[in-house]
Amino acid sequence: MHIHILGICGTFMGGLAQIARSLDHEVTGSDQNIYPPMSEQLAALGIEIWHGYELAHLDPRPDLVVVGNAISRGNPVLERVLNRAIPYVSGPAWLYREVLQDKHVLGVAGTHGKTTTTTILAWILEFADLQPGFLIGGVAENFGLSARYSDSDYFVIEADEYDTCFYDKRSKFIHYHPKTLIINNIEFDHADIFHDLAAIKREFHHLLRTIPETGKIIVPEKDIAVNAVLEMGCWSEVVKFNDAGSKWILTDFDKDFQHFTVRNTDGDSGRVAWSLIGEHNAHNALAAIIASHDVGVPVAKACAALSQFKSVKRRLECIFDAGGIRIYDDFAHHPTAIAATLKALRQHTDNARLIAVMEPRSNTMKMGVHGETLAASFADADQVLLFQAENVDWDIARHTRGLGDRCCVFSNIDDIVHVLATQQRVGDHIVIMSNGSFDGLHLKLIEALR
Repeated sequence: MHIHILGICGTFMGGLAQIARSLDHEVTGSDQNIYPPMSEQLAALGIEIWHGYELAHLDPRPDLVVVGNAISRGNPVLERVLNRAIPYVSGPAWLYREVLQDKHVLGVAGTHGKTTTTTILAWILEFADLQPGFLIGGVAENFGLSARYSDSDYFVIEADEYDTCFYDKRSKFIHYHPKTLIINNIEFDHADIFHDLAAIKREFHHLLRTIPETGKIIVPEKDIAVNAVLEMGCWSEVVKFNDAGSKWILTDFDKDFQHFTVRNTDGDSGRVAWSLIGEHNAHNALAAIIASHDVGVPVAKACAALSQFKSVKRRLECIFDAGGIRIYDDFAHHPTAIAATLKALRQHTDNARLIAVMEPRSNTMKMGVHGETLAASFADADQVLLFQAENVDWDIARHTRGLGDRCCVFSNIDDIVHVLATQQRVGDHIVIMSNGSFDGLHLKLIEALR
């Protein structure tokens, strides 16, 4: 079958393309933005990609068009699909129909930590010889891929609450029907599609309604929004973690959480020594260990897997280490995630100077929804450099005035590079935070420092 994918370079749709190719389909695709690493992964599989959305991309006529959620009515190719009655489907619906309905699906949901937790879980199952299929919203360094199909009974998926496609505004995760579900946390985000936190909680409750009675839901003990969703109705076993009274806890951890012990009330335990830092990542690991235990992986085995875990690209990834200066690339774009990232690095680096460089790029950030809480998220940074893009129509400087001289707001990327390159000191740790390319700032800074 010839499948054409609209929006193929997004991590989810690109992952679908890889899976479809593994199922021996002919796959082509188009996207407005074609860039690594997804473009490189798809090219290696021989998948032809076209830039933009031209009517010629549907010649010859594909058997099926898979439509990404970035594609809206008015897109010329989508209009041609509808006018000519070419069969089409959303990505999540295709994935369930072709792959997930025959698998034990392990889903990872929540506002923060989905990608890292999904990657940890997939790696634990791989380490335990279960050879899972997976679809992750980032490149898992242990695999060098963001998605894989396998004949295994298990499939691990990042269960995103964003909408499905132009004709289906339900959250993507409603299509996955997981049997094992992690919900790491719930906060207000995606203000472009959700009116308020209540709307998000409603979507999560719809997800709970799809979990079988024999399934398992893994949640933190004290997340207020998660508990509110459970109180709306739950028909599956709930396993709680992250509190002294929980069935599963972390103990004997050091200050940056590179070493910790996992214990459960059944007496199982294991010691973790890994390369990641931060309490939030230790809790991500704990959730993944619990989920893997649900499919038969012993705790000690899961903990041993983490000693060989290599994380995910763009999750506090060190991209430069020379001359006593380190630069990290991080995907954080929500105040809670920003604060967790900086806290982890502060605990790891002690008194080293910590510089945060951030681009408010997500739709929610561009709308100014988190403006009032943004400044507080930089509490652990010694210096803060923020980028005011033209499409950000709220005054970042006004909302971060409380940071005083520690914070500067720029409207030009090159000015940020100049300040960093001329004011750098030996021992500096520079964290660049954006869910996009930041207009090439990373490479520009590395070149300037070299």
